[in-house]
Amino acid sequence: MYERISKKDIIAVNQQFDKGTVINSSSLDFALSQANQSKSWLKSCAVLVRAVLIDHVFEEGNKRTAAGIMTGFFEENEVQYNPEEVAKGIAKILMKNITSIIEIERVILNAIIR
Repeated sequence: MYERISKKDIIAVNQQFDKGTVINSSSLDFALSQANQSKSWLKSCAVLVRAVLIDHVFEEGNKRTAAGIMTGFFEENEVQYNPEEVAKGIAKILMKNITSIIEIERVILNAIIR
C-alpha cells in the first residue's frame, strides 16, 4: 500500500498549472476518502481523476491536474507509461463523459507501456 494522499498533495498538483483554487471541495474530500481506503493504486488513481475531471474540483487546470495525478501514480508505482496515451485518455474521459470508475481504470491502463 502507498502513503495516504492529502488534499494538499492534490492542490499542489493543480498549482503546477494554476492557482490551486478548489471550487468543489466536497467532491475532492469524498474522492480522497475513497482513494485512501482502497488497496489498489489503480482504483485510487481512477477515483481522483474522476473527481477532478467530471466534478471540476478546481477553478482552472482540471485536465492538466488529472494528467498530473495519473503520471504521479505511474511514477510512484514505477510503471512505464506513454504520455500521449495519458493525454488521449483524459480527452476520452471528458468527451464520452465517462463516470464509471471501472471504465476510467481501463483508460488509465491503456496508457501503460506493456
